[in-house]
Amino acid sequence: MSRLLQDAVSELSKLPGIGRRTALRLAMHLLRTDSQAVLDMTEAINRFRTQIKHCSKCNNLSDTDVCPICDDNTRDNSTICVVEQVADLMSIENTRQYRGLYHVLGGVISPMQGIAPSDLKIEMLIDRIEQGGVKEVILAISTSVEGETTLFYIMNRLRNYPQLKVTNIARGIGFGDELEYVDELTITHALMNRREIE
Repeated sequence: MSRLLQDAVSELSKLPGIGRRTALRLAMHLLRTDSQAVLDMTEAINRFRTQIKHCSKCNNLSDTDVCPICDDNTRDNSTICVVEQVADLMSIENTRQYRGLYHVLGGVISPMQGIAPSDLKIEMLIDRIEQGGVKEVILAISTSVEGETTLFYIMNRLRNYPQLKVTNIARGIGFGDELEYVDELTITHALMNRREIE
């Protein structure tokens, strides 16, 4: 195998879910693709990597300082759905059943991986609640051990706001499942059947 092909396969196989065989197929596909299309792809990836921002309100990815969801006046500003990652936000948005705002934590608490509460955007969420106007926080966090730890931590922080309704998405989602991989119908039912956390 040529050194150039080996390098391409090595880099592509660093992507999540891409093994060496898939990376080889992708590299061969790129070789057969029109050179301008490959250039357009690499330029788009580079622009994404260098120009993407985090929304100053919810931590979603955005082209500007405030994402389109937070900037949408038709959304319900009194409800915030808390998710781990942007991919989870996109999964919920794809259901078209939720019209409130979001808050992206940027991960979950994981002592094994050295991720503490201070590494997440929990204080940013608390600041949003303290600004007023928020009536409900929906916790849409994975049911993994780390997700449950994060859920418990946030619930304890939110107990300081007795006027706030705190709900958890219904557990039609299996233990250990990540929202990014759950089908839209299951997410819809989980959102519609959320319950208040006592």
